Amino acid sequence: MSGTTRSSAGLDTRRRQILFRAWHRGMREMDLIMGRFADAEIADLSEKDLTEFERLIEVTDRDLLGWITGEIETPSNYDTPLFQRLRAFHTHTSPIHG
Repeated sequence: MSGTTRSSAGLDTRRRQILFRAWHRGMREMDLIMGRFADAEIADLSEKDLTEFERLIEVTDRDLLGWITGEIETPSNYDTPLFQRLRAFHTHTSPIHG
């Protein structure tokens, strides 16, 4: 089930795949966090940011949710500018935050 509000029309294959994966993580809360961020940002992410977002998508839902809500300390190798943007986006726009 996708909650996306953004069409994938006009996106290259990589961005379409990332958008789909962001909305299909497994844990609904993470679908909303990652999917909403992807809806808002996917078209403007640099290649470096896309690579970092793909890396974050691979993190388990439980760990990533803990990092985003601050319940678990974010490992330094994941505490990147893109992760900080994701956390700030979640804190300011999502009804699901810690």
